[in-house]
Amino acid sequence: MELEVKILEGGDSGKITISDDLFTSDYNEELIHQVVVSCQSNIRQGTKAQKNRSDVRGGGAKPWKQKGSGRARAGTNSSPIWRSGGVTFAARPKSWNHKINKKMYALAMRSIMSELVRSDRITVIDNLELPTPKTKLLADQMKKLDIRDALIVVSRECFTENLYLASRNLKFVAICDVDILDPVTLIAFDKIVVTEEAMKQIEERLS
Repeated sequence: MELEVKILEGGDSGKITISDDLFTSDYNEELIHQVVVSCQSNIRQGTKAQKNRSDVRGGGAKPWKQKGSGRARAGTNSSPIWRSGGVTFAARPKSWNHKINKKMYALAMRSIMSELVRSDRITVIDNLELPTPKTKLLADQMKKLDIRDALIVVSRECFTENLYLASRNLKFVAICDVDILDPVTLIAFDKIVVTEEAMKQIEERLS
């Protein structure tokens, strides 16, 4: 399979050959959903914690005698109905980790990439480098491609601080390298802009 490679600095477009086995996979919606849920679950911290009636300070002695005071009976000042008492159903730290094996993850990535290629949502460019961390420079490059909402994927070597800083003020643009590309990020954008070298590295990663 061949994809068109757009030259940002002008000139005739080129071609890049990609593997048919990797980029013609069927769209497996159930698997993609399972992997996306796993990715989102694994970033949850699970550190929420509250004190129940046994954790709060006090509660040892009965506040007043059972009868004769005219007040409602009480056995402890750590009761949840008291101010500064414990929480009835206190939250506890927990792990939200959801395991997905490597083959399932790779298959989901191939399925998403294949669907992006079929729906013509991937744009391959020759290269993307910025001499200075200026948002206007990156915005001008996006205008050349006539793309507003996009994830830009560059190779490991080309993921520079200039690119990262230039993309921060563009609301609908994000940038990442091949190593941190994941299913959640891929499906979050309307268009995917990939450099030619990054496309080769994605193919190596998914093979």
